Amino acid sequence: MLSLIASAADAPIQWIDLGLKRGIDLGFFTLRWYSLAYLAGIVLGYWHLSRMAKAPGAPLAQRHADDLFFYCTLGIIIGGRLGYATFYTGGASGVPSLWADPAELFKLWNGGMSFHGGLIGTVLAIAFVSWRGKLNFLRMTDYIAVCAPFGLLFGRLANFVNGELWGRVTDSSVPWAMVFPDGGPLPRHPSQLYEAGLEGLVLMIVLLLLFWKTRARWRTGLLTGLFALGYGLSRFIVEFYREPDQQLEEFALRSGLSMGQWLTVPMILLGLFFVARALLRPPLDTGTAAPA
Repeated sequence: MLSLIASAADAPIQWIDLGLKRGIDLGFFTLRWYSLAYLAGIVLGYWHLSRMAKAPGAPLAQRHADDLFFYCTLGIIIGGRLGYATFYTGGASGVPSLWADPAELFKLWNGGMSFHGGLIGTVLAIAFVSWRGKLNFLRMTDYIAVCAPFGLLFGRLANFVNGELWGRVTDSSVPWAMVFPDGGPLPRHPSQLYEAGLEGLVLMIVLLLLFWKTRARWRTGLLTGLFALGYGLSRFIVEFYREPDQQLEEFALRSGLSMGQWLTVPMILLGLFFVARALLRPPLDTGTAAPA
């Protein structure tokens, strides 16, 4: 009896036993949690950005927050999809590139989104709103950076609920190791939860505290740099526990790092640059008026 209990205690957690469902069946349509995660992150980010716009010295007004809500949503979806097609399909992997069949780019229900592509799309959206409204681009990115971890948290939790993007194979020394339905019989790291914790929750708490409890927002580029640095380091670390995309396993073996890690290197360097630049320059005048 004791040996049975001991063996049960050493057994990995079965993801399927958690009772998670990959979507809400509406009869004529299945609403995926990933779609709801994107929606929740964008709506919560818009709500918080509206609060930030009312804080003293904000570089934007409510009408700019409304514009950002619209254009950043487009940037996230379009950029995320195009980024996935560019970074994670095709090449020497033997998997056809989405660029070879443009119609597939519109089939979002088949999955496939890239954070780095979505980030590029968001930056372009911020640049457009800043140019049109004659606003300071870097100060705008500071405010958006504080809101970004909301979406990262919900997105990674959705990955876990979907049972996708699981981690590398591990052993019983990791008590929370899990067997995922599509990941084979071996226990794996629930790396989606690692990412949700680091890229989402930890980064969110740090940036919120810095914005509301310190004078960080008066140092142009500091919050942007801390977001880029924090996300880059978090993603780089978690990639050691995350299973590389199947079509990019050979690339990871050949280069020594996964695609996700290579894409975070520029973010880390850029983050360090903006943090150093912000700290070396004097803070803004706290009496700066918000745009009308």
